[in-house]
Amino acid sequence: MHSNHIIIEGARENNLKNVSLRIPKQQITIFTGVSGSGKSSIVFDTIANEAQRQLYETFTAFIRNFLPKYSRPAVDDIKHLSTAIVVDQKRLGGNSRSTLGTITDINPLLRVLFSRTGQPATGPAHIFSFNDPGGMCPECQGIGRKVGLNLKLFLDKTKSLNEGAITFPTFAVGTWYWKVYALSGYFDNDKKLNDYSPEEWQKLLYGEPAKVDIGGELSLTYEGLIDKFDRLYIKKDGAMADSTKKRVEPYMTTVTCTACDGARYNPTILACMIDGYNIADITAMQVDELIKVIAAISDPGVTPIVTGLQERLQALVDIGLDYVSLDRETTTLSGGESQRVKMVRHLSSSLTDMLYIFDEPSVGLHPRDVHRLNDLLQQLRDKGNTVIVVEHDPDVIKIADHIVDVGPEAGTNGGHIVYEGSYEGLLQADTLTGRYLKHALPIKPAFRSAKGKIHIEKSSLHNLKDVSVDIPEGVLTAVTGVAGSGKSTLINELFLQQHPEAIVIDQSAVGANVRSNAGTYTGIMDAIRQLFGAANKVSPSMFSYNSKGACKNCNGLGVIVTDLAFMETITTPCEVCGGKRFQDEVLQYKLNGKSISDVLEMTIAETLTYFKKKELQTKLRAIHDVGLDYLTLGQPLSTLSGGECQRLKLASELHKKGSLYVMDEPTTGLHMSDIEHLLLIMNRLVDSGNTVIVIEHNLDVIRNADWIIDIGPEGGHKGGQIIFEGTPRDILQAEGSLTGKYLRLAHNTN
Repeated sequence: MHSNHIIIEGARENNLKNVSLRIPKQQITIFTGVSGSGKSSIVFDTIANEAQRQLYETFTAFIRNFLPKYSRPAVDDIKHLSTAIVVDQKRLGGNSRSTLGTITDINPLLRVLFSRTGQPATGPAHIFSFNDPGGMCPECQGIGRKVGLNLKLFLDKTKSLNEGAITFPTFAVGTWYWKVYALSGYFDNDKKLNDYSPEEWQKLLYGEPAKVDIGGELSLTYEGLIDKFDRLYIKKDGAMADSTKKRVEPYMTTVTCTACDGARYNPTILACMIDGYNIADITAMQVDELIKVIAAISDPGVTPIVTGLQERLQALVDIGLDYVSLDRETTTLSGGESQRVKMVRHLSSSLTDMLYIFDEPSVGLHPRDVHRLNDLLQQLRDKGNTVIVVEHDPDVIKIADHIVDVGPEAGTNGGHIVYEGSYEGLLQADTLTGRYLKHALPIKPAFRSAKGKIHIEKSSLHNLKDVSVDIPEGVLTAVTGVAGSGKSTLINELFLQQHPEAIVIDQSAVGANVRSNAGTYTGIMDAIRQLFGAANKVSPSMFSYNSKGACKNCNGLGVIVTDLAFMETITTPCEVCGGKRFQDEVLQYKLNGKSISDVLEMTIAETLTYFKKKELQTKLRAIHDVGLDYLTLGQPLSTLSGGECQRLKLASELHKKGSLYVMDEPTTGLHMSDIEHLLLIMNRLVDSGNTVIVIEHNLDVIRNADWIIDIGPEGGHKGGQIIFEGTPRDILQAEGSLTGKYLRLAHNTN
């Protein structure tokens, strides 16, 4: 009867309170609500999980053995599901052989193009792959890099050969190897390496083999330092002795392959051209430039291939990845970029009536680019698909056909549907999301003054254009700019190389182990076990499910995992401990009337009133202050989102003083109502004498910084310049700053 809706009845996963829902098909439904309210429990743990499980059940037991295992979610019934495609923010894995071109299937088209129309004609399509023995550079096996000598450590250019310019002990002054260079007659041994001519450098590093008389009857073979080191240590047959390895490894690094100059291909492949470009030139171009080159190919025999390439490249442009090149390794793409690449793969699909599920697709997008994302979501819907999005960005929420607001708050205080309906209706609704959609923070009235400055040396790393910049000390600095402008290069690479002591709070997982939880990660559990041990006069290790106190039947896991070989693995609660993870005798010991198991089931908010010890209060208060008071102390870290992981890291670092903090998009996964809370924490860090640098797109955070460094003007080759340095008030007047433009627009509408 209601086949135009997905119907959910009695969903109870995690904190869901028996939720029933009707989600319209072939529309965009956006799930909103604070972090931890239960959005992901409905969308991912219930809908996506069940859709995948039912799809996999249609395969034979043999095939299912190779697929991920999904158990049935805690729900009474789900009707009218379609096949689900989950587009999440998990970074694209792969290795150095996996690039944007290989993962989007653009490279196979390029290979056919070069085999058909490249000159001189070189051979079949497959040899135009750097992963094929016929196409790869024989020196680096198609990686473009190889292990080589780290000249910065190996040579001290301020010294001469006689003063010990070669710092490697095996080549120290007076050794046999040193004599080969010093007695070769090629160099002035008292001349500092800094003063060498290009010819002398060439001779020192790459000189051809030649006999050198080193006195008496002895003669040794001269060869350039790099070639000699390669032969002795890198290309050496057989295993290196441990003592040699320890001595040599500090002097090794990854260097660009000299044979192919990083291009990955062999000379025959690189000699094959289309309109003056070889395949390495093509994949090294930014996507927006490459489109023009492909469009100019006039050979009528490859028209269908050219059309296919144009469509796929245009999809990358539409999604805001115009600044990326096809040779970019997938491991270097951010979570947001990875998600957008996955979207491209689905846009060219002709499948309809699918269920697309997105996890905060606006992550990593500058306000300027959100409209592109919205266009893509609408395109997917208009092809006849159902689109479900978990999102916090007001500009994305606006395009919803239907909104489900989950709440009212987080954790045990969440798990209810507090609103269902249109965007206009949500603006009138008395929910946290409804209230905060109408509420933007003003630009703060006064800005802190710098107590000093931290200089970032001039650099042209990646797309930076000879950039050097001063970061003010003792204030909150926001680093802004569109995706790909160079923010991460400037801060996460250059700044952190120069200041390795900085405390980095990013979105990488804090530990995906079912045995680690918020208590163990922050060190709280140690103190709790000590309290339990002292109160009951037994060893504190009795109160660890990873140690003495563990239930013998399940080894402290709380569940029994039964592997049925070719069938689905079955996980059942341990019948001995009932899922509590501890031995019975441990649960007899109490502290203030509660067992260790009771304490692990408490939320952080509850533990704050339960524990009075100052050391515990401080750490628990920190978790509370970053907005994670709804987590239970024993909740496995593997169940936390990226944003929650980041805030837990922040909580464990909050007590430090006089430090440098670097935060990478800390608003990821944060509801609008939590952003003020995050700003309070950042301000408290600065007021305690710390310097805080935040890479951010969120306008509320940018408005409340003391200083802005805006990078741009665009992404990729068109970025990498400092567009603006100053206060949020001053950027409103800055010409050419996209961040300033969007702050102005928001400022004028408030």
